[in-house]
Amino acid sequence: MFEQLVPVNKARHATKKIKQIEGFGFASQFHIASVMVHEFARASAIYPVVFLEDKEKDEFRPVVLMGLDAGENLFVSTTGKWEASYVPAIIRRYPFALASTDQEGQFTVCIDEASDLISDAEGVALFDEKGEPSEAIENVKRYLGELQQMEAFTREFCKYFAEHNLFTPLNMRVQQADQAKNITGCYVVNEERLNNLSNERFLEMREKRYLPAVYAHLVSLGQIERLMMLKDERLTPAANQS
Repeated sequence: MFEQLVPVNKARHATKKIKQIEGFGFASQFHIASVMVHEFARASAIYPVVFLEDKEKDEFRPVVLMGLDAGENLFVSTTGKWEASYVPAIIRRYPFALASTDQEGQFTVCIDEASDLISDAEGVALFDEKGEPSEAIENVKRYLGELQQMEAFTREFCKYFAEHNLFTPLNMRVQQADQAKNITGCYVVNEERLNNLSNERFLEMREKRYLPAVYAHLVSLGQIERLMMLKDERLTPAANQS
């Protein structure tokens, strides 16, 4: 998603302004987006929520599928409109992000300098006339800080499920435009293992407030059919024009 992420500082960005997101053309080629556990309930009504394995970091992370093929986002129209009622937080926070510093537990606000939302003439200033962070930056810091806390909870959630061997590879065969397509490369919670948990382990998950997210994830898998329908709708006009 980010092409040129750099820390925000007044020496480099004193005259820069940030425009309000009015379209999502920048996300038109994102077929997945990271989400946090706190987003599962709303996201599951629209997108399949699955997990990807990061072998280098030896961890799992949840994402929503927004397309069946790399480079396609079935929820962004040709005019850049997001055609769903919920936009993942990672996309709403664009072009900002938090990055770790050399000090443990410390983060700095970064911005994607390649974004079209950055301007010298339009938008809200990042710094005031005195060179101090503007209210816009303070709001971004607050928002990113809240997301950081949610991300920490999400990492613990995924670590717990990985440690208890509750993830299993998704291998689903679907029919799309008269062709069979395999949905692979991601993981889901294994329902059989979940149902066979001891009462003690199940109660532990309830105490950790993991259960609502688990059920939202499992229900969301039915949204893969929605992706198939959206894909077919896009293919049909193209076929009629050919």
